[in-house]
Amino acid sequence: MKAALKYQKLTILWALFIFTICTINLGGVSHSPLFFVGFDKVTHCGLFFVLTIFWCNGIIRKQKVKFLSYTSAAIVTVCSVAYGGLIEILQMTIFTWRSGEWGDFASDAIGACMAAFSIVIIEWALGHEKS
Repeated sequence: MKAALKYQKLTILWALFIFTICTINLGGVSHSPLFFVGFDKVTHCGLFFVLTIFWCNGIIRKQKVKFLSYTSAAIVTVCSVAYGGLIEILQMTIFTWRSGEWGDFASDAIGACMAAFSIVIIEWALGHEKS
């Protein structure tokens, strides 16, 4: 178990950061003039983009391979989206000072999919690089 988590330290820390940010009471921060409309959705997208990148990086480093398999990328994406869904459900049921929203869930999913797509495209480009 310890060896399996060795390369996922950043992923775990980032997942805990996401959980903390998504469950604390931020008061009226969202109504601040410093933020634009949709800032919350962009934040969700970015948080889950980084989570998926860290997770895939940990898998690549653990397996000591150059490329991530499509299956692994798909599994990581589904797990990241499920984590986002779990947080939204917890916001609706337990953390009642927050509101679980479909828009936030969609932003989580888009961020995770963007990260997986980016990794697959970069790996494809590196694999087809001219010598």
